[in-house]
Amino acid sequence: MVGSLKLALKGMAMGIAEVIPGVSGGTIAFITGIYERLIDAIKSVDVKFFKLVFSLDFKGAWRHIDGGFLFVLALGMGIGLIGGVFGVSHLMVEYPEELWGFFFGLILASALYIGRQVKHWKGVSVALVLVGIVLAYGITIISPVEGSTNLGYVFICGVIAISALILPGISGSFMLLLLGMYSVVIPTVKHFLTTFDTGDLLLIGTFAIGCIVGLATFSRVLSWLFHSYHDQTLAFLTGVMLGSLNKIWPWRIPTQWMQDDGTIIDTEIVNADLKVLTEQNVLPNAYYIAEPNTLIVVLCAIAGFAIVFVFDKLLGED
Repeated sequence: MVGSLKLALKGMAMGIAEVIPGVSGGTIAFITGIYERLIDAIKSVDVKFFKLVFSLDFKGAWRHIDGGFLFVLALGMGIGLIGGVFGVSHLMVEYPEELWGFFFGLILASALYIGRQVKHWKGVSVALVLVGIVLAYGITIISPVEGSTNLGYVFICGVIAISALILPGISGSFMLLLLGMYSVVIPTVKHFLTTFDTGDLLLIGTFAIGCIVGLATFSRVLSWLFHSYHDQTLAFLTGVMLGSLNKIWPWRIPTQWMQDDGTIIDTEIVNADLKVLTEQNVLPNAYYIAEPNTLIVVLCAIAGFAIVFVFDKLLGED
């Protein structure tokens, strides 16, 4: 019972993290010690699983995919997502700098935590940290491309977005923004949920199939990397998380916005009705959007840094 409760809490933390653009639920999974088990469980939805299902061996199929683990984790994530939409969204509006400061500290500590799991630091591992930093930083400064309803592109975007979702340090929603599909997929889903227009199902279904294919393939790649090149994979992920800090810096000035129809506007004038696409990091004394609240933000960052090790102590694997 205690184990299930701890697992549900881990799922809740992952769900809350997914509400924050730039923060990955995969990061929380890694902090709480369930990342590799999660990847292996997802990978287990394979040919053998479907053979067991079609032979009506449901218990065997459930055990094969570590069903109890996935069910409790998914339940916790659902609760976390719902709570995050209301709670974290409120904080994002009322206390954005403090919230980003908290997550900056959390991601920084997470990178250090992952780096500590590397058993033998060698030249290759150091090089992979640098590669991860450059790659993640490059992703955070890429200008978004224009979206498309071409089903082939929609499918590819589903593959990429879900792959980013399970990779620590990279947010799936942020990747959708870069691909120009945030303004296509999200409004289509909202339109279907409010009108039940079956015309939306083709695009939604294509995107969902892309997510399923991406999850099935990328989870296998990650699982193989962890089992075959454990230290090198951790070193690369450490770099990815360090590079992603650019996206989580608390004091940022918007430079590009997106209208509901997908039109991109270049301006530094703050408009709460538009979605921010690209931003420029500044020091607190150059932050003019609101009061920088430097001391409070730094304290929030320290709290975020500390909570990683609290998570490790309270929610880590026994």
